[in-house]
Amino acid sequence: MSEISRRRLMQLSAAGALAVGAAGEAQAAYSPKFPIEKGAELKLLRWTGFISSDDKTWKKNTEAFTKATGVKVSVQEITWTEIQAKSGLAAELGSGPDIILGFYDDPFIYPDKLVDVSDLVEDLEKAHGGFFSVARSYGYYEPGKHWIAVPIGAPGDAVAYRESWVKEAGYDTFPKDFDGFLDLSRKLKKNNHPMGLALGHAIGDANTWTHWVLWGFGAKAIDEHNKVAIESKETYEALKYAKELYKTMIPGVSSWLDVNNNEAFLAGQISMTINGISIWYVAKEKFPEIYKDTRNANMPVGPVGHPTLFNLFTQAFIFKYCKYPNAAKEYLRFMCAKPQMGPWLTAMDGYVSPAMKDYTKLPIWTSNPNITPYRDALKGNHPVGYAGSPGKASATALNDFVIVNMFADACVHGTSPQDAAKSAAQQLKQIYGT
Repeated sequence: MSEISRRRLMQLSAAGALAVGAAGEAQAAYSPKFPIEKGAELKLLRWTGFISSDDKTWKKNTEAFTKATGVKVSVQEITWTEIQAKSGLAAELGSGPDIILGFYDDPFIYPDKLVDVSDLVEDLEKAHGGFFSVARSYGYYEPGKHWIAVPIGAPGDAVAYRESWVKEAGYDTFPKDFDGFLDLSRKLKKNNHPMGLALGHAIGDANTWTHWVLWGFGAKAIDEHNKVAIESKETYEALKYAKELYKTMIPGVSSWLDVNNNEAFLAGQISMTINGISIWYVAKEKFPEIYKDTRNANMPVGPVGHPTLFNLFTQAFIFKYCKYPNAAKEYLRFMCAKPQMGPWLTAMDGYVSPAMKDYTKLPIWTSNPNITPYRDALKGNHPVGYAGSPGKASATALNDFVIVNMFADACVHGTSPQDAAKSAAQQLKQIYGT
């Protein structure tokens, strides 16, 4: 057994022992902070993860909550692409799941339909070292001066690549800037090992890399005054760069959703992609030869000279039609507590980067160098609609894939950067009412 394997085993064993001990102690002395309503029952709707241990551990923690409180919680899972539509429908009908584990700033589409969770969020902030700054953008409703969602974290992205093919292309270490990333991509394509990035309506992967490139050149869709600012020389440079990247990609990426780059990588069809840790995790379980050659690296930095990350963000929100709001709050408090959150994050090998800072100290993050890049996915992460204010407009623009479509126009359809940006600007002006 290698030294890193022994060290990892010791770390995880220690973490597991502490978690089990803490869980037992917590349940033995468990006392709800929010007075749970008599006869309370809850329905939770959440997204389906790409890692089997995710939902298994979540359900186990849910069962522990029921055992400790007597509150039965029904958990339903649906695909990522369905979450936004289901959330909107529940808000419109005034019935459905009590709690939804959703994405980005969707809660801002229907803030008046959601329970004020300020007391819960403030409790979590104090208990777990505070939240990363981007969490506020996705949960705090400025007009109402209160929190409408509980930040959970990000199924963060990094670059997954085949180490042997990258070395064949002449790189002993993974490039840290945009120029190096493009040069490597070109050399991989020349060696018949193309890369691939989703350019379809992939909620996570397509949004992640297109915003990363846009902001990496200093461009922004919306400025600090909530004015549309997409038509700029920085945007044009970002689209030109993306078009060069597109030339190095495997055919068909224009229709890729969030699962397709995972499948292509694990089938050996692509050498490199941008994705959550799920590729590495699944390879470890099912594709041992690919696993041995798979490495994860931090996202390269663009001409602006600092990270411009945009990671899928998930948060929980409670609808006002919920008959048992205190039980719902207590459930989320329980699930975010160390005896539950720690084992959940650990079981997933860090598939979700935590919004609460204390959880970045878990041993799992340093147990393997391929896990570490995902630990800090929310450090310096820009929110939806950067640099404007979060709200219904930014959520709508993301749901309509305005930025992804702009990149697809330039890369796939041959539209000039100026015309692609002009089309995006027209859509954004309609959405923002400017």
